[in-house]
Amino acid sequence: MTPVLIPAPKLESLVRDIFVAAGGGAEESALIAHHLLGANLAGHDSHGVVRVPRYVDWLKAGFVFLGRRPRIVMDGGAFALMDADFGFGHSVAAEAVQLGITRAQQHGAAVVALRNAGHIGRIGHYAEMALAEGLISIHLVNVAGSTLVAPFGGVERRFSTAPIAIGAPLEGRPVVLDFATSLVAEGKVLVASNGGKALPSDALIGPDGQLSGDPHMLYGEYPQIGPRNPAGGPGAIRAFGEHKGSGLALMCELLAGAFTGGGCAGPVEGRGRIANGMLSIYLSPAHFGTTAEFQAMGREYVDWVASSRPADPAQPVLLPGEVEARNRAERLAQGVPLQPDTWTGICRTAEALGLAVAA
Repeated sequence: MTPVLIPAPKLESLVRDIFVAAGGGAEESALIAHHLLGANLAGHDSHGVVRVPRYVDWLKAGFVFLGRRPRIVMDGGAFALMDADFGFGHSVAAEAVQLGITRAQQHGAAVVALRNAGHIGRIGHYAEMALAEGLISIHLVNVAGSTLVAPFGGVERRFSTAPIAIGAPLEGRPVVLDFATSLVAEGKVLVASNGGKALPSDALIGPDGQLSGDPHMLYGEYPQIGPRNPAGGPGAIRAFGEHKGSGLALMCELLAGAFTGGGCAGPVEGRGRIANGMLSIYLSPAHFGTTAEFQAMGREYVDWVASSRPADPAQPVLLPGEVEARNRAERLAQGVPLQPDTWTGICRTAEALGLAVAA
């Protein structure tokens, strides 16, 4: 299906209004809308506005709550443990990241563990928050109660999609690595199920070990427009990189889930909801006394890496984050492409909340 192009300001305004109508305050609703639009602008449609109907359903079901702030459970100065009490993910995670930034600026390094957060969205956003303050950051994430990914060599679900993000604040060429440890994020399966970009033919695995790119393998049967149940299908998402991605997923579950006390992906019986855990590490080059070396050596090195002769002359070697920057400029200028089914689902959610959607 041909995507519809929605101007970024219109889309952000509509999403903000949806969350206000769903009970959110103006400031928090604007933050959520900005984060979701930012994911689409970066080209990470799987973590963008496609999730709005699902988030509203979670709010109605009492799985997540607007207006909650994370509380500090343990404060050690340069380290802290925070509990979000199932507050809305984008806002509670942003507050936890801001605490990490502030503490790293005070101490030179900081570790902040966050548990029991609603879905926190695109993890690269939080690395970008730290980059803006000149900080290196590392973020390990899991989803307690969400089993979607089969371990290497297995067919049964054992992991969440367990994303990782790392940011390096090099002047003029910041680097942001952001990926799920699964071969595809669940949101990409969601996008594909709505008529968007097709999945790789080996992204999913069935109970008999057969590889597939059919979203029904994850969701089971679903309407053309409407909710998707990630627990409804017989299969699983595969880990990327065979044993390597599987190993990274395991460590995300242990560090972002077990270490934070928020829980790992499974077993899921009796949970009834999912929640993100995130373990974040922040480093200040200024405090370590290596700012000049980091900038000079780092920039020289990444420029050299990017200068490698490309296998395809039309496709230069790119650094992590550069595709997102190009997408952002293009989509701000031309509009955000959404699959018609995705746009229709968002409009139906808005109308169900009493909002009129301008043509």
